[in-house]
Amino acid sequence: MDLEIYYFSGTGNSLHVARELQKRLPEADLIPIVSLLDQKFIETNGETVGLVFPIHVAMVPAPVMKFLKKLNLNSAEYIFAAATRAGWQHRAFIDVEGILKKKGKSLDSFFNLNMVGNNPRFEGWHAATAEEIADLESEVQNKLDYIQKIVINKEKSREKDTEFTVPMPAFSILSLILPLLNKMYNVEFYSDSKCVGCGTCEKVCLSGKVNIVNEKPLWQKDVQCFFCHACLNYCPEQAVQIRSTRFLKSYTESNGRYSHPYATVDDIAGQK
Repeated sequence: MDLEIYYFSGTGNSLHVARELQKRLPEADLIPIVSLLDQKFIETNGETVGLVFPIHVAMVPAPVMKFLKKLNLNSAEYIFAAATRAGWQHRAFIDVEGILKKKGKSLDSFFNLNMVGNNPRFEGWHAATAEEIADLESEVQNKLDYIQKIVINKEKSREKDTEFTVPMPAFSILSLILPLLNKMYNVEFYSDSKCVGCGTCEKVCLSGKVNIVNEKPLWQKDVQCFFCHACLNYCPEQAVQIRSTRFLKSYTESNGRYSHPYATVDDIAGQK
C-alpha cells in the first residue's frame, strides 16, 4: 500500500516509533514534519497517512499543529496517529480531529505509547535507568505489533485511553488551565559555565532558535521555540539549562538528561 508516515521528534522517542512502524508496514515512507514547515501548502500522496509525534504537556506540539493546518489530505483514504508520551493524559487526538474535520477527513485510528519523558524541568524527574528504558521498550514493541495489524487491515481503532499514568483535568477546562500555567511558569533556556561552544545545541535545534555567537549559544527571542528539548538533552556537557523567567529559578541543573538510545544528534538534526 502507498503509505506515508509524517513524524516530529525532539529527543528520539517518536523517531524510534516511526522507524519501527516503517519496518512493519510495507513501502512506508518516513517524512520529517520540520522539513515541510516552510511550504505554503503540503500535499500528501499516500492512500494511508500516519502521524507520529510526542505529547507536549497534554497537547499537540505547535509545529505539528502548523503542519496539519497546511496539509492537503485528498489522497488519504485512511489516517492514523501515534503519540509518544511520558504517561500524560491528553487531548491531542481531539485537537487533531478538529483540524481534520475542516478538511473533510477524520482519524480512523489513534494510539498512545508510553515512553521515557524528556523534560527534566518537572519536579521529581530523573534520568531513566537502562532497566526502565528496556521495560518500556518491551511494551512499545508489543503495541507496535498491534498497530501494524490495525493499519495494514485499515481497521478502526479509537479506544478509550486507559494506559495513562499522569491524569489531567477534564478536557473542557484543560484549554483554560494550560495558558495560565504557561504564563505563570514561563521559562527560558540558557547555558552555564560548563558550555564549551561545541555547537550541538544549534545543530539539533529544530526551530532554528539557537545560534552560536562568540562560541556560546544564543536563544533568539524573535524565533518561536518548539519546546522539543533537543538542545537540553543532547548537550554533551549538560550545560544547557531551563529556568523560570518569573522566579529566576533553575529547574534542571541537578537533573540528568534523556535522549533515545537509538537516536543520534545527526538523526535529530536530519529532520531539518
